[in-house]
Amino acid sequence: MERVTFNNGSIEMVGNLHLPPGFDERERYAAVVTVHPGSGVKEQTAGLYARRMAERGYVALAYDASYQGESGGAPRFLEDPAARVADVHAAVDHLASLGFVDADRIGVLGICAGGGYAVNAALTDHRIAAVGAVSVVNLGRAYREAGGPAGDLAASLAAVARQRTAEAQGAEPLVVPWTPATAEDGVRAGLGDTDVMDAIDYYRTPRGAHPRSSNQLLYRSAALLLGFDAFHLAEELLTQPLQVVVGNRVGAAGSDRDGHELYRRAAGPKDLLVVDGAGHYDLYDRPQYVDQAVDRLAEFYGRYLAAEEAGEPLARVAGGPEESAPPARNEQEPS
Repeated sequence: MERVTFNNGSIEMVGNLHLPPGFDERERYAAVVTVHPGSGVKEQTAGLYARRMAERGYVALAYDASYQGESGGAPRFLEDPAARVADVHAAVDHLASLGFVDADRIGVLGICAGGGYAVNAALTDHRIAAVGAVSVVNLGRAYREAGGPAGDLAASLAAVARQRTAEAQGAEPLVVPWTPATAEDGVRAGLGDTDVMDAIDYYRTPRGAHPRSSNQLLYRSAALLLGFDAFHLAEELLTQPLQVVVGNRVGAAGSDRDGHELYRRAAGPKDLLVVDGAGHYDLYDRPQYVDQAVDRLAEFYGRYLAAEEAGEPLARVAGGPEESAPPARNEQEPS
């Protein structure tokens, strides 16, 4: 793994470039950009998937989003969908600049909100040759259905407007948590849904916690999220091959619903894997579920990022998902 920097406009991005076994910079490899969830950093699930894809023969880049983690940008903790999508374009720019990456064989793999951002970037960036989405969430849809932070769309937009005005006049930026700090806090707040509890277990305990995943969200991000639709024009523009992976243990995050919707709406070759027994956050790091996701993604990228020339250093996988196949289900009993 190598630490790398690249630019998204004036913002310096920081990433980890995962290299395959036996890496030889004189060769040309297929590559995958991995996009982390909201509130995440590159060392968490995006880094795990990048490492696993590198083990399968790909150059894989995981990075911190603009305004977050080790990447630059102010104000800190801003979750701006436009910037998040631009981050993906910038990551593809960086990979395409590397002599050992085949610019015609670059894919993207997003997790949770990162899946929505990856899809949105692919709509208009057809350098992205294949799109993978794990536990995908259309974060704009989720925020709108919840009514934003005030529980009502109009009230939320009014509250953000007041806060922006206050900050423009010198007030301190308002930062709020993504999730309750503990399971007990979540229960006290009436947020006992399985996905909320699993989010706390992943992000706020040693299972997945990272010092730079600080659980901080700039309040004014809410207005930007309320106006965002990750899947807008997917029927017309998402013509690249698509692999969706979701679990069937359904919670409030809505990835099961968003995954099926994305699968229906995508215009190109597509496959849907429903992992039996897996919840939204199980697909972040639980080996018995991640292994299934990685196996299917390796088949998918092996098919659609395969080199035409013989002898390229990308492992080919026999078979693979069928184009426009009906949703595939893993029949293995849940662990």
